[in-house]
Amino acid sequence: MRRLLRRRSIDVRDESGLTLIEMLVASLMSVILVGASCAMLISAVQDSPALSKKAQNVTTARYQLERIVRELRNGVQLQTMTPTEVTLVARVRRVACGGAAPTDPNADAIQCRVTYRCSDTSCTRTEETLEGSPVGPAVVSLSGIGDTNVFCFVPSVETDPTECGAPDPETPPTYVGVTLRVPDPEGPGLLTISDGATLRTAAF
Repeated sequence: MRRLLRRRSIDVRDESGLTLIEMLVASLMSVILVGASCAMLISAVQDSPALSKKAQNVTTARYQLERIVRELRNGVQLQTMTPTEVTLVARVRRVACGGAAPTDPNADAIQCRVTYRCSDTSCTRTEETLEGSPVGPAVVSLSGIGDTNVFCFVPSVETDPTECGAPDPETPPTYVGVTLRVPDPEGPGLLTISDGATLRTAAF
């Protein structure tokens, strides 16, 4: 009987548990981990709208860049050429300049004056008749740009005329470059999106 009681007392001494201090330390560490996780989650939720807005700006910038380049490539004549503004006679598939109704797919495109003008942090697009009569308000095509010098030309007034820069007033341009700088959705700074078009009326 004594041997049995001694064996049970040894078994009880071997079944060690957590002390009050150990439980407090474990609880404190759990609170710290949960607090850090909640802080990261709250930060991600708060930053999500800003990141979505930046990503939307990049998508819009790419769409507008493709549109501008397409109209330049199919343009008939350049009339205004500055780093912040370009006016060209372009073909549009609508019933009237500035209208919303598209033409019949088999009908010929009509010619309108299209002006892209960049100032402050946005670029606008305006359509006019060939006589210069505005047919609608300037429509903001892109906002949030970091630089209004969007357009460059070749030949240019640069030391090397083959570099894209301000237009040479004595030589009609053969190429127009378009550079859009928008906030980078993956970090600070600006994301540069660029393309260009060789003018179909260029004489080589």
